[in-house]
Amino acid sequence: QVQLVESGGGLVQAGGSLRLSCAASGRSFSTYAMGWFRHPPGKDREFVAGILWSNSDTYYSDSVKGRFTISRDNAKNTMYLQMNSLKPEDTAVYYCAASSRRYIATNPHQYDYWGQGTQVTVSS
Repeated sequence: QVQLVESGGGLVQAGGSLRLSCAASGRSFSTYAMGWFRHPPGKDREFVAGILWSNSDTYYSDSVKGRFTISRDNAKNTMYLQMNSLKPEDTAVYYCAASSRRYIATNPHQYDYWGQGTQVTVSS
């Protein structure tokens, strides 16, 4: 059984920063791909960023590239999403997810485990 717990969401003004954390437990993630998704109000869930746990290869959606940074800490079994230069359109519930596939998938249906989500609200 895999557990993913997000934290770090909140309310921030446009241009500000937040760092989300995703604490993982339950099994080894050495062969997993991990990802961040978000669900904006009134829209579908969308891919934000992904990382391979084994070698830290990363991939970003065009909408966050250059502003967000995904990383992981092996010792803490924790993944992070540093979000800078936040915009009102970044407002969403953010989820972390884990996939047993050995590549970074952008389709949420290719992820096996999900956290409960954390709200990020960016005011203008």
